[in-house]
This record gives sequence, structure tokens and C-alpha cells, in this order.
Amino acid sequence: MRIEDLLINSAQRSPDKTAVIHGAARATYGEILAKAAGLASCIQASGLKTGDRVIIAMDNSIDYVIAYFGVHLSGCVTVSINQQTLTAGFSMIARDCSPAGLIAGIGFIRQIEGSGELDRLRFIAVTGRPEQIPTDINARIPGIVLFADCIKAGCDIKAHNGNSESLASIIYTSGTTSAPKGVMLAHRNLLANTGSIVEYLSINETDRIMVVLPFYYSYGNSLLLTHIAKGGAIVLDNRFVYPNVILNKMISECVTAFAGVPSTFAILCHRSNFKALQFPMLRYITQAGGPMSHALSVEILKVVPHVKLYIMYGQTEASARLSYLHPDDIHRKSDSIGKAIPGVALDVLNENGAPVKPGETGEIVASGDNIMMGYWGKPDETAKVLRDGKLFTGDLATVDDDGYLYIVGRKWDMIKSGAHRIAPREIEEILMEHPAVHEAAVIGKDDRILGESIFAFVALKDGQACTKEELLTHCRGKLQLFKIPKAICFLDSLPKTESMKIKKHELKKSELIKR
Repeated sequence: MRIEDLLINSAQRSPDKTAVIHGAARATYGEILAKAAGLASCIQASGLKTGDRVIIAMDNSIDYVIAYFGVHLSGCVTVSINQQTLTAGFSMIARDCSPAGLIAGIGFIRQIEGSGELDRLRFIAVTGRPEQIPTDINARIPGIVLFADCIKAGCDIKAHNGNSESLASIIYTSGTTSAPKGVMLAHRNLLANTGSIVEYLSINETDRIMVVLPFYYSYGNSLLLTHIAKGGAIVLDNRFVYPNVILNKMISECVTAFAGVPSTFAILCHRSNFKALQFPMLRYITQAGGPMSHALSVEILKVVPHVKLYIMYGQTEASARLSYLHPDDIHRKSDSIGKAIPGVALDVLNENGAPVKPGETGEIVASGDNIMMGYWGKPDETAKVLRDGKLFTGDLATVDDDGYLYIVGRKWDMIKSGAHRIAPREIEEILMEHPAVHEAAVIGKDDRILGESIFAFVALKDGQACTKEELLTHCRGKLQLFKIPKAICFLDSLPKTESMKIKKHELKKSELIKR
């Protein structure tokens, strides 16, 4: 079985069922499959072969879903990227994975036209209405085709030799701590993770999920695959900068599921009408993409007490998901990431490779069919994290007597201050407990005496005021003396990656920390 079979199977079961909703536009499973088959035929006719990489630079849309499955139907490999990627970023990715094709809007193609990378591609499809495409584009970029023409083409798809072990997608990491790397995920990896998530969330054909996370991000990709697999409906809206628009759409479309990263929920709770609205159809909420404070979880459940909230943990290298905390354990095991998802084994190992005892700290090591093939073109980097088929995550954690995992921090995120190794997450959670704090990030600042001192960046909730001394007083009552920040800097918002993770490496290089 391969990724495209998820769409094929759902289309065969319910061809007339709505699959994707975007604004006023709707597309059924049958329509998406027919158009994806047309695109696959065009890709193959252009000479692309099984395993060739095709970059998709598009916002979430019905066309994106068609493009994604069309590439897989052709036997090629998807490399999805943000359509806001600049020329330098595109060139880096193109040089890294040597794509043979590109599907993008005319704005993106214009932006990268001078990079020289387009000359190396054998298939370029431009999305948008025909009248939006300049008449001279074929002269400038020979061989370019209209996406709209491709999806109308006949569906004479040639058989390819790809199988479940073949490379399906390359997803580039978000680069929160280093340069992005291309994570190679086989069809088997993605299908295993899809099946596990469907199982523990009990996703079914009646579910309608609101998707605000980008599909080029591993979390967003998992939302697409799980709901297509079960024949559910996906509601798309790319306007989360206007959160109230999203909330109203959730109500009008009778959405049953919502997914977000910590900053998503901080915005909903502190900078929207979320607390003033009702969501009777909402069945479950999932959170991943970084640690979310228990205080924020409590805020969410006060608004929607009937909803199941799943706290989840994972990595792109694991096709998305590794563990989840069952909703029944939210208060009983607060701040835990729960236990391994179905089909995955998680161990917490010390430096000698032995399992830690409750209360001790070690590295999370994962094994399962969802674990990546490796990093594209980076065998040395791959060898650092993949050993004997197991993924060494770089995340430090403890376990309790019941086997629940608790993240302490990243190996390279730990602050070494004097004789102490300090986990930023603990301090961030205490800062987040202050009623005026919207979000917080803690890093280590170079210090001649201590090695590193604790430096906190804080963004306040709209309309709230708070001084550094008030926050320090708040910390003194809850943290050991050596864990209290030496300095606090207030920002309107914290810098984030495209997938809404806080860019700690950017904060560490900030001029603000050098003052």
C-alpha cells in the first residue's frame, strides 16, 4: 500500500462525499482523485520517473491536495515547501534534493526565476486562473504548463515500480536549532503513523477538521493523511492572523476537530473571542509542536469542557507522532507527554544506554515503522540519530512510576550555569503561569563567571501590564534560586518558524541579549 491508496480507497467508498472545503469551494473525493490522476498523467508524460522529486510550493488549498496526491500517483516524491520561501531558501532546497519538477503559483515562479534553478526542471506547472498568467511566460520558461490544464487531462497513468518501502516525501525540518535538513519518509513510515493516529483519536468519516497548520509541515501533513484515510472532511482556512474568522468558520461548518501548536492556543485564549463562543459540535482538540503549559490546557478546557484534549509529542523524523497523553490524564498527569502511540516503542536511556529509573533523566529513543529512512544526502547527520533502526531524538525526559514520560528539554537546549544543568522548559512554564504572560522563551546567555546565565523573553497578553520585578517575584516563590532568570526582556511577540515554533537560536543571537 502507498500514500495514494488512501485517496483511492476513500474515493471508491464515497466518491460523492465532500473531502475538502476551502472558502466557498468544495471538492468531493471523486473529483480530487480524477484531477490528481490527470496531473499524474501530465507529470509522467513530461518524462519524470519513479522517485523523481517534485517541489510543491502552495498554500493549503484544494489544488494543494490534488497536487500532493497527483505527485504520488505518478510515482514521484513530494517536497512540500512554504510558497513564501525566498530565492535563497529555494536554491538551498533545490541544490539539496535535486528536484525534477515544480508546482507553484505564478508569484513564486516569478520570484525565483532569476535563481537559475528553473532551467534544471523537466516539469513546471503554474497554478492560478489562465488570465493571471503572463502571455510571455512560455517564452521565458519553455515547457511550463498550466496546472488547470493538467488536471483536466486524461488519466492514462503508467504503472510505476514504487512500493511501500519507496521514498514518499522529503519534509524539511523547521530549523529551530540548526539549518533545515530533508527528512526522508517512506510510504510505509507515513502509513504507519497515519494508522496509529487514526486509532487513538478514533477518527471516522463523520469528522470535519479545521486545518490552520500548513500541509508542508509534518503536523499539517498528518492532518491531511489521517482524514483522507478515513473519508472525513477537511476545512481549510489560511487566515489565522484573524483568529475570529477561523472560530466563526468552525461554527458554521460544524467542525468536530481542531489542531494547533502552543502559540495557536495562546492566541485563541488571549487574543480572540474564543472564550465568548460555543462549539457544540467540537469533539476533540490536538496539540503538538512543542510543550504547552498545563495552565493553558486548563484555560482551553474551561471554554470547551466537553472536548477531549490530546497533548501529543513527536518529530518530523518520526513521520509526526511518537506519544500522546490521553484526555483522562490531563489533570492527573499534568505536563506529561503520555505514553507511546500504537505501534511505537519509547525508551528513556541514560548515557550508558540503560533505561532510566523513575525520576532520573535520559534521552528518548524511539522505534517503530514510522521512523524515517534518514536525512537526504546527509549520511553523517543520519548516523548521529539513527542507530540500529532506532531514533535518538535528542529530547531529554524522565519517567514516573506508571511509565508516563515528562520532557525536560533538548540536549543542546540545556543551560549550564555554574554547577547546574537547567531545563528552560521548567522556567518557561512558571513564567506562563503568571496571568499577564502570553508566551515565554528562556535561553542561556554567555556569562564569564557562571558559563551561562538565564535570560527570559516574554510577550504579554493584550491589554495586560507587568514589570520585570513582578515576574521575578512570581518566580522566586516557585523556582530554586539558581533557576530564577537574571534578566527579562519584553517583546510584542516572539520570533517563530513557519510552523509556529519559537526560534530560540534567533533569540540567542539577538542584539537584545548582548546589551
